[in-house]
Amino acid sequence: MKKGILLLLVAMAMSVLAACGTEGESDSSGDGETYTIGATQIVEHPSLDSAYEGFQAAIEDAGLNVEYDFQSAQDDQNNAMTIANNFVADGVDLIFANSTPSAQSALQASNGIPVLFTSVTDAAGAGLVESMDQPGENITGVLDLHPEAITKTIEFIDQNFKDATIGLIYDSGEANSIAQIEAVKEAVEGTSLSTAEATVGNSSEVQQAATSLVGEADLFYIITDNTVVSALETVVGVAEEQDLPLIVGEPDSVKRGGFAAYGFEYYDIGYRTGEMAVEILTGEKTPADIPVEYPPEIDLYLNKDAAEAQGIEWNSAWEKDAELVEVNEE
Repeated sequence: MKKGILLLLVAMAMSVLAACGTEGESDSSGDGETYTIGATQIVEHPSLDSAYEGFQAAIEDAGLNVEYDFQSAQDDQNNAMTIANNFVADGVDLIFANSTPSAQSALQASNGIPVLFTSVTDAAGAGLVESMDQPGENITGVLDLHPEAITKTIEFIDQNFKDATIGLIYDSGEANSIAQIEAVKEAVEGTSLSTAEATVGNSSEVQQAATSLVGEADLFYIITDNTVVSALETVVGVAEEQDLPLIVGEPDSVKRGGFAAYGFEYYDIGYRTGEMAVEILTGEKTPADIPVEYPPEIDLYLNKDAAEAQGIEWNSAWEKDAELVEVNEE
């Protein structure tokens, strides 16, 4: 009799524990699996960091259990390749490559591991995908250049700074930048504008490059070049000292002291890439099933404080179509 009661109590206790375990699980992926994602970007700056935050947020919203191994290449392509190789050796489930150099390294090393990229300007030109609609077996992602961004930027410059020479500073070793510079030159054709260029190999050369354009350029246009954007404050300093308008490629750079940009929030493209990651990790889709996407619609962002600091006469008509932002003092 006592033995029967004891067995019954044990069975009831096990039942309660099982129920508690089921009730406490927060993983909505259905299988309780924990995934490992290797996350890498060529350098750390606000735009790339924001994209990574958005990527993580989408995965968290989907309820997946994910462990991240984040590695910055510190603006060194050799580091990017080493990081990618280490991810593959560690057997991560997916690689999130945040920038063109990081994506190129990840694809080269991937050995069949899915690669998702963002903060990439020209995926086909960089050799990452075959086409937007058919990216390849194990790679896809979201671009960081809206098809109209450069055209609209050049139109804005031509309308408000007639006959200006645009100073362009970029890393000549970054495919992302070469594609944009070519697009800028094409957009300038037929306008009153001209261009002057200075190239850099690393972020320590950015200030010297900006200074070299003083006297030749009437304003700066800093595209989404990771090397230059990582040292943007040095360009801001030259722009303010010399009263040269500073046009930039995305809102985060406007917050850091740029005057104007046509762009979008990098958090959003990171979030969309995270949604793609969820589909791949759960087996719903493969990278080959997901076309490469452009970013959402772009808006004009203006910084009134930066305009004053750079000697720009403010036009109240700009406020009708623009989103005004303030300099981030942090």
